[in-house]
Amino acid sequence: MKFKDKAPAPDKVKNPEPPPLELYKESRLAQEQLSTLLKFLPDPVFAFTLGNKVDYINPAFERVFGWTLKEVKGKNINFIPDHLIPQAKQGMKQLFENLAVHDFETQRYTKDGRILDIVINGAIMYDDQNQPAGQVLILRDMTIEKRMAKSNRIMFRISKALHQYQQLGDLIPLINREIQGLISVEGAFILLADESTDELYFFSAQYRNRESEKKFKKIRFSANKGVSGRVYKTGNPILIPDVTQCSFFLRRVDDETDLVTRGILSVPIKLKDRTIGVVSVVNKNHGNFDTTDIELLSIVTASIALPIENTRVHEELRLSYEELKTLNHAKDKVINHLAHEIKTPVSVLSASMKLLSKKLTALDLGKTGLENPGLEKMIEKIFTRGQRNLNRILDIQYEVEDLLRKKDFKAYNLLNKLLEACKDELSILIENETENQDMITRVQTTIENLFGPKKINASSLLLDEYLTRKIEGLQPKFHHRRCVLTTKIAKGVPVYIPPEILDTLITGILQNAIEYTPDKGKIDIMLKNTKNSPELIFTDHGIGFTQEKLHLVFENYFTPPDSLEYSTKRAYDFNAGGRGFDLLRIKLFSEQYHFQIRINSNRCRVIPKDDDICPGDINRCLACKTPNDCFNSGGTAIHIKFQSPGPKVLENGSGCI
Repeated sequence: MKFKDKAPAPDKVKNPEPPPLELYKESRLAQEQLSTLLKFLPDPVFAFTLGNKVDYINPAFERVFGWTLKEVKGKNINFIPDHLIPQAKQGMKQLFENLAVHDFETQRYTKDGRILDIVINGAIMYDDQNQPAGQVLILRDMTIEKRMAKSNRIMFRISKALHQYQQLGDLIPLINREIQGLISVEGAFILLADESTDELYFFSAQYRNRESEKKFKKIRFSANKGVSGRVYKTGNPILIPDVTQCSFFLRRVDDETDLVTRGILSVPIKLKDRTIGVVSVVNKNHGNFDTTDIELLSIVTASIALPIENTRVHEELRLSYEELKTLNHAKDKVINHLAHEIKTPVSVLSASMKLLSKKLTALDLGKTGLENPGLEKMIEKIFTRGQRNLNRILDIQYEVEDLLRKKDFKAYNLLNKLLEACKDELSILIENETENQDMITRVQTTIENLFGPKKINASSLLLDEYLTRKIEGLQPKFHHRRCVLTTKIAKGVPVYIPPEILDTLITGILQNAIEYTPDKGKIDIMLKNTKNSPELIFTDHGIGFTQEKLHLVFENYFTPPDSLEYSTKRAYDFNAGGRGFDLLRIKLFSEQYHFQIRINSNRCRVIPKDDDICPGDINRCLACKTPNDCFNSGGTAIHIKFQSPGPKVLENGSGCI
């Protein structure tokens, strides 16, 4: 057979033909030269008949595609991907029309299921009568070159985008989309490690649609489980072509989402000193995963590891800064609120004394038989002194507010210094005015008791018994409220915490729960022991928080109601409000005494805004036909998780608070 680009023109042979033996030798030499050329040609060569039966493949074809000549001689090789069959037919049509084809880009399967990017050059083969007898194709493997070029383009786009995104939530989805396009897969996932819990979680899921992605983001699992977990722990990539044959494949992810995993490739996201996450891709669109995919994905992960970590650190710093601003704002609000709390009662006392003074002035002491100029002067002196000291308290209050803002005020130290500075003068005054010689000592003791640092000692307590006694002790205070209180308390749950702190914890949360739950409402208290870590949960089916308020819940709880409103209500009344410091204090205690506090809340859908008003009784709510309508409408759950019990030094600074 002969190859040519187009049919040769007839040529009249004028010279005599060479002898047959010479022709044979020349033909034999040409065949040997052609065989040697094909044998050492680096590109695969594929010759086949018009019936698509293999006539010849060279060693390069065997090496690249995996089939041997012995396996496929006289047979048809089905190595064209289904989605490229129309393209292949168009290429064959082009070949027969032009008698040749040049630089035809396409893809073909290998024997082991990999898919290669190739460029085809070929021509028609002719027999001795110049009739088409088949085709011969040279298939150049361009897989690595094309994928590297594609990888470079993707890395260029990612590098351009890095400076545009300072938040991890914006950067990673972009990276994930590029990975999905690079490897050509159904799903691409970036999992990051939560080192505090030793878990992996889906930070970004590129799969089908947004609803599917939301399902993945709810999933967290131990870093010791699954293919991704093994990659994270070992720091080595893993390729699983068939997950049904994998003993450590985590089927939970498929069960909780609409993913049906067939094959998976996972590569670690590594920094110099540690692994921070995993990139996993599933279900290659065409063919199976191969070592080229591992290399490409490894290049991408190596390039994005540091930007991801830098972005995460930047985001953590930003969140820390925002939290610091929130705490600073909370401090300002607490100071302002304290100022209000001090000014109000002092102002009331001042007004009351003025009113009492007027009443006494209007009273005719002569008619009462108490007419005595000395008595009148004494009363006037007493009221004047009282008013003067009330004004001094107000002045001190303003000074304390300013000093607190500068964080350099310590009542205990200040009063002690004042006492020491005036000790001699006070001693003389006391000796002249009273016979009590130990007055200075008593004053000093009072200062110590009221303002001195107090040592708080932790002790081992059975939380279930303490909680039961505390609830029973508090019930008379909210007996007037018609709320249903249910408890589910596990037995024998030990904790190690100062009783004073635990008392404040239970009282504060329970009071807030009752005050924001309408009459006929329900409050559930649960104590359970999970993995030797006691967890206390207060759940009220009350009005709940709006999302805007939820992230500020520990700043100052809700802004307290107007003074007139909460001054006319008792503690534990619905929406009584009050100072609103309880949860803020508990937040501060959690940092000092090493317990975790978490809050989940949904605002009642009937009153979705902060200024919407609940009637305070389920029976008076027009939207509630039954109590369950209220129970299912809104509420708040506060989770307190204690550390495993054991002696700890619970001190603030020097051991005192």
